[in-house]
Order: sequence, then C-alpha cells, then structure tokens
Amino acid sequence: MTRLRAWLPAAAYVVVWLVLSSLAAAGFFLTSERTVDVASHEARVTADFSGEVVVRTGPVLPDVRTDSGSPFGVQIELGKTDVRSLEDLTARYAAIGSNPDAQVDKVGDAVREMLIDSVARGLALGLVPLLVWRLLGEARRREIVDHLPTRRGVAFLLVVAMVVIGLTTPWRGDQRRQPERWTPLADFVGPEVDLPEELDDVEVLGPAGGGVQRLVASAIDSYGQGREFYADAAEAAAELPLRQPREGETVVLLLSDRHDNVGMDQVALAIAERGGAEAVFDAGDDTSTGEEWEAFSLDSLNEAFGDYDRWAVAGNHDHGSFVRSYLSDLGWTYFEDEVVDGPGGTRILGADDPRSSGLGNWRDESGLSFDEVRSRIADTACQADEDGERVDTLLVHDANLGDDALARGCVDLVVGGHTHVQAGPRPVAGDNGDLGYTYTVGTAGGAAYAIAIGTKLRRAAGLALITYRDGQVAGIQSVTLETTGRFEVDPYEELRY
Repeated sequence: MTRLRAWLPAAAYVVVWLVLSSLAAAGFFLTSERTVDVASHEARVTADFSGEVVVRTGPVLPDVRTDSGSPFGVQIELGKTDVRSLEDLTARYAAIGSNPDAQVDKVGDAVREMLIDSVARGLALGLVPLLVWRLLGEARRREIVDHLPTRRGVAFLLVVAMVVIGLTTPWRGDQRRQPERWTPLADFVGPEVDLPEELDDVEVLGPAGGGVQRLVASAIDSYGQGREFYADAAEAAAELPLRQPREGETVVLLLSDRHDNVGMDQVALAIAERGGAEAVFDAGDDTSTGEEWEAFSLDSLNEAFGDYDRWAVAGNHDHGSFVRSYLSDLGWTYFEDEVVDGPGGTRILGADDPRSSGLGNWRDESGLSFDEVRSRIADTACQADEDGERVDTLLVHDANLGDDALARGCVDLVVGGHTHVQAGPRPVAGDNGDLGYTYTVGTAGGAAYAIAIGTKLRRAAGLALITYRDGQVAGIQSVTLETTGRFEVDPYEELRY
C-alpha cells in the first residue's frame, strides 16, 4: 500500500500530461496543412475528424465527397494547374482515376506526416504546464491554488485558456457559413449514365448546368472504360506464357515512352512479376512536357516499381530538370558520365537525351548536339572497355545514341525507345570484331502523340524483359499489348556473342 501511494503522484502527472498532450495534438492536427502535387494540381491538404474525403475543385466543376474509411477526414483544395480546356481537365481526371493509388498514397502520406508532427508537438506542449508546476515549488503552488477562487485567479485562468485555444484551435478563414447540400453522384449525372460500383457512395456539390453534367458524365464513362481495360489487361498479363528465369539469371523490365499513361503501370508491373523481373530500366519520356503538373505520372511509376532496382534516363519530352530530379529523389538511378554497377553483376552506362532542353550527362556543357553526345558516349564506353570494365548495357532514350559505341565494338547491348515502335534485337559487328546488339522497345503508354492518357491505348503498347546470365546480357523477350486488349508475346531471343 505504501508503495502504491508513492506511485500515485507520478501516475497523476502522466495522466494529466497525456490529457493535455491529446488536446494540444488534436488542435495542432486540425490547424495543420500541407501543399502537395495531386492529380496535376498544386493542392492544399488539411485534415479533420469528419471521416470524409472532400475534394474542392474550384468554381467550375462540382466538389466531390466520399467516405474515408477511417475516423480521419481530409479536405483537398485543388489549386493551379496547366491545362488548355475544361474538357482536357476532366479527361485527365478520368485517366488518373483509372490508376489512383499513387495519388491516394501521396495524400495519405501528407496526413500521416501532419499527424506525427502534431503528436510530437502535442507531447512537448503537454509537458510545459507540468514542468512549470513542478518548478514553482510546493509553497508557490499552494499560494496559487488559494488565489484561484478570487477574481484575479479566474482572470488568470481565462487568459491561459484563451492563449491555449488560440494556439491549438483551427481558426480557418474559409469556413462555410451555409449548410452544404450534397447530391449523390448517380442523381447528379442521371439514370442514363452507368455508374461504376466504386462510385456509388460519391457525392457532389456545385453547379448542375447541362454542360457541366455532360462533362462529368463523359469523365465517368472514360473512367469506367479505362479502369476496366487496364484492370483486365493486368489480370491477363499475370497469366502470360513468359520465359521464366533460371538459376543464376537476373531479369530486367525495359519500358519507355509512358507519356503520362498511368493506367499502363499496373499492366507493366504484372508483366514484370510474371516474368520474374528484379529491376527496371526506364528509357525516358515518362511525361509529355517535363513540367511539375505531371508529377502524378512519376508518382504512379514509382508506386508500381518502388521495390525494384531502378535505372533511368530522361527522354526528349522530359524537358528541363524536373523529371530527373523528382525520380532521383524517389530512388531512381540516373547517370553522371561514368559506368556503374548494373543488374546481375553487369556494368551499365546511360545518358539523357540531348534534345531534352540541353540535358545530358555533360550538363556543364550546354547546347551539345545529338552527334556530339553520341560520340561522347562512345568515348566513355570504349575507355571503360580498355580499363577492363566493359559496358554490358547502354541505356539511352533513342538507341541511335549508341551507334558509335556499337560501331567501335565497345558495348554488348544498346537499349532505348523514342520511336514508339519495337525494333530488334539487331546484331552489329564492331570495328574491333566484337559483336553487340541494338534494341528499341515500343511505347509503354501506347502513345500515338506526346500525351497518352485516355480511356484505352492509342496504339499498341510495348515492353520487354532482358535476361542477364553470368554477368552478361543473355536474351530479350518482347511483349505487346494491342489496342484490342490482346497480348502478343514474342519468342525469347538468345543473344550470342
């Protein structure tokens, strides 16, 4: 009993600390916000305890609300974006919606970050009054308690309460005064629209003009078609008759020219898993312009292959430094004028396309021509060959960048994309008698133009599986998804040196 009485004061302090910390953490959480790139917008994310996800789209399109599936709620206020028309914007939403996991995870990460930060700050703030209470000493504490029933004591408590409330209560200037009348999405678009099952609990708020309703209905139709097409393709890819790696072999998925088609990422992942791939080569043109609004495409790519070893180069449409910088921060390996370790104990060299706004490995020299970069790549590869570090794989956006290196017999395999049409593998005999191969993969996004998002593929989508054995390239198998949803699997082609 004596020991229990000794522990009671400590337990009381802990209980008070946890109560104060919880109140402070809740206040901090409700006043927190993050700015993230969501669905090609710069978006402001705030949190609450409504249990709902609310997307504020702006003055033209209706806002959207659905259940979050948890006690936490999220408000997403979409900001500026780069879009030519309202029709393009709704089409983009539909395409992103066909594979939304990366965007959902990005918002979820922002909320978790706010929650962790709020809890940490709440725990720290909850200690402050307890520390002050202890530092005052017993005599001073008794004096304060005696003065609490007085007017000065009450005034003091009110001032402290107002300060705490001011620091932790969510004072938002955009609180809506009028009650909001949400409409089920099914009622908004009308009975003639076949609503996908996953949209049954979605509600909308906003303008209900005929033009807006037609746009929303069109986006829902596109969403449904895209969702079904790519889901079916991913399911079929999981059953493809692909060559399976043997003991000691390493398989790499090669993709290029996605051009923002996030729907194909689940298909590419299914092919990689079915073929036993352990790594990914990205030959560039993941975007249409290389601008920040296309971060949704890069997030989707990384969501699919974040657990793989990853090497990448920038394509001619990945203008500027954004794509390279963004994917580098996510763990993708780019190249800096040197040969690096590759998959399966091999050596790999890569170069960004020089038409990508002057980008390239030689970034301190602006304005290098395509021919100059091609010559520089060959010099680097041949020097590595002389040093006993022969380049097994040269990863570029346009396989023509590797022509000089192949002609001089300094690389085993050059892989790229750019043309949106599969070509090779084609053998090339070097001047020194060594044999190499060049291979161009098709467009992983099924792109006919610079941007590929849409309900279905605009042209056949191509990917490839590269097999390495005993520290050398062993073979390639090409996979094509036709616009009809049917797969064509080429026979595995052994590369002989």
